[in-house]
Amino acid sequence: MQLHLTTAENNHLITGYGQSFIEINKQRYAKNLIVMADKLILDWPATDFASLAEAHFEQLTQLRPEVVLLGTSGKHQFLHPKIYQRLTAQGIPLECMTTAAACRTYNILMSEGRSVAAALLI
Repeated sequence: MQLHLTTAENNHLITGYGQSFIEINKQRYAKNLIVMADKLILDWPATDFASLAEAHFEQLTQLRPEVVLLGTSGKHQFLHPKIYQRLTAQGIPLECMTTAAACRTYNILMSEGRSVAAALLI
């Protein structure tokens, strides 16, 4: 699916997504990643939802976003709070949703100037 927003204003904008890719500023990526308005992290070691562990969220804690959106691929799933307890301890909420919903929500929050991080599983 293609997404359109008037302008990215030099920010990382999710311009499309599909079953096997995420497109950021019209560049396709076929791996799990973290995106923020001013950062694109392509070496996020998460492989799939079932293998997510506390260590996968350490990098997100260091980025200090206002909110983290976890795109859980095509199926909406919830993490056990213990896995993201470091985020919670730092006052950073985590919202779980499908990757498609996380892409759309990220663009809305980012366009509002919010400090949002989307951790996306393909």
